[in-house]
Amino acid sequence: MTLLLQLFLAFFIPGILGYGGGPASIPLIENEVVRHYHWMPVTGFSNVLALGNALPGPIATKMAGYIGYAQAGVAGSLVALFATIAPSLILLILLLNLLYKYRNSPKVKRLTQLIRPIIVVMLGVMAYNFFAASVQESGWIPMILIGAVSFILMGRFRIHPAFVIAGALLIGAFFMG
Repeated sequence: MTLLLQLFLAFFIPGILGYGGGPASIPLIENEVVRHYHWMPVTGFSNVLALGNALPGPIATKMAGYIGYAQAGVAGSLVALFATIAPSLILLILLLNLLYKYRNSPKVKRLTQLIRPIIVVMLGVMAYNFFAASVQESGWIPMILIGAVSFILMGRFRIHPAFVIAGALLIGAFFMG
């Protein structure tokens, strides 16, 4: 299988299965990029995720563009970006009328409620993997300090997460780089 086809599948499959947008598809992308194709370790993926979160716009497309470019240059970036948006584009075109017609159906609402716990579990597993990689990469003290300060800044002082992420990136670059 060629690298461009692998890139397409690595981002198309999470796009199809990632019901709920970025938070639901990120663990699926991680599975493809880290575990299935071994393009980067968990720490590399978490760095790409952090960088993507620091930039405006949808997280999955930014990650696809970066990972695709890292693997196969401009062509890889374009293929990964297209694969990320293709499922939504196809479903939007094919199912818009059907979804509009049944948007108030109790069955559709129940299906949405049943999918939410699965997304929570997937995010929890991803968070645990990032936690374990962070401890292994930087140690307990920096991880706890950055986590506690971030929690206080966002929870107590209502600092926007983008500023907290940018600050954490600067601290990481200064102390750990």
